[in-house]
Amino acid sequence: MGHAMTTNLPDYYFRVRENGAFVFRVDTENRQRRIEMDQIAVVNVRNGEIKPHGTRSLSAQDMEEIEAWMAERTALLARRDLDDIHRTIDQLNLTAQWAQAKATDRQLDEVTDALLMAMHDLRTVLVRKKAERVSSES
Repeated sequence: MGHAMTTNLPDYYFRVRENGAFVFRVDTENRQRRIEMDQIAVVNVRNGEIKPHGTRSLSAQDMEEIEAWMAERTALLARRDLDDIHRTIDQLNLTAQWAQAKATDRQLDEVTDALLMAMHDLRTVLVRKKAERVSSES
């Protein structure tokens, strides 16, 4: 690996995992000019927990970088959630078209009850939440 790659690497690397990330400090200033990654923490974006790795203590700069990453990650996940919902709306439209134009009786038998239950559940939640918003506005 040539030196060119090591010129502008970030100082921190976040290995994403289910609820957050493992945090590494990246070192390219060593004698061999190799990329060394030193784990400094584990973070959980669900509960905001930042745990130093082993006996390490985190510097103010470490904390600043980690908190900035957590804020960005939380915003990204929220955007993805909303994207998923928009895709679900499209999928519901495509499902209606499929049921209308293409589905066989056997296929409809297989999915109708489950779809109706899921849609009933979703509708109940949406109607209740809308009523709560309307009553809190007045």
